[in-house]
Amino acid sequence: MRIGQSEPRRRKPILLIVLVAISLVMLTMYFRESDAGLLHTARRVTLEVTSPIARLGTIITSPVRAVGDYFEDVGASRERVLALEQQNEELRARLAELEEARQENERLRALVDFAEERKFAKLGAEVIRRPVSIWEGVIVIDRGSDDDVEPGMPVIAAQGLVGQVADVSSNSATVRLISDQQSGVSVIVQSTRTPGVVRGSLDGSLSLDFVDRAYLPVEGDVVITSGLGGVYPGGIVVGDVISVDDRHGELYPRINVASRVPIGSIEEVFVLVGAVVEADPGEIE
Repeated sequence: MRIGQSEPRRRKPILLIVLVAISLVMLTMYFRESDAGLLHTARRVTLEVTSPIARLGTIITSPVRAVGDYFEDVGASRERVLALEQQNEELRARLAELEEARQENERLRALVDFAEERKFAKLGAEVIRRPVSIWEGVIVIDRGSDDDVEPGMPVIAAQGLVGQVADVSSNSATVRLISDQQSGVSVIVQSTRTPGVVRGSLDGSLSLDFVDRAYLPVEGDVVITSGLGGVYPGGIVVGDVISVDDRHGELYPRINVASRVPIGSIEEVFVLVGAVVEADPGEIE
């Protein structure tokens, strides 16, 4: 049994040697013969026979390759889309920053122009806290005693009168708004020069009190500070008359006023410090 099993193992190397020898002989003959030789002719015939099969294989596998190319393109396109989306977000953020800077410059320019026209001695400040409800009649600014801010100093915005400094710390100050129920501003109606007092209320609305019935204002009349009392300089816009209710039987008519200052979104103000050169109230429009 062992002798019978050893013979095939000896034949395998011999067969391999014979096949290698045949291959070398055919390779040598192929390179030595002309293009019209037997081996060259056999190669051409083989290619002609197998070409249709190769083309058929290409046709069969082309959808698979197309799907692969599609998903490859989709992956690349998705990466490009993500990159473009990121660039778009960066550009939008930059645009928002530029727009914020532009709006801030416009607000500050209007505020400076307003103060310069009236020759106010002023100190710029930023609002660091606004009212959280209509019943809270104060704001907080980032200027305090270190900046020579003192209680009683008027505070204005580009749209008009804001209020008066109430309390001061070293780096901040609380400003009582004219809409606060404890506030009162001596005013005149610009068109008729009729005097009165604008008062705040618990809900933040403004009323014009102590106006003579003989000189009633009308809706749209501008109300400005009179300069009397030594608290506020004259000529600062307080607001506009929005309603007049002359009920008989009451001592004074009910007149409502709306401030022009957007307290809910105000960001910059001026504190009027030092000596103030009063403007002619008739110049305000």
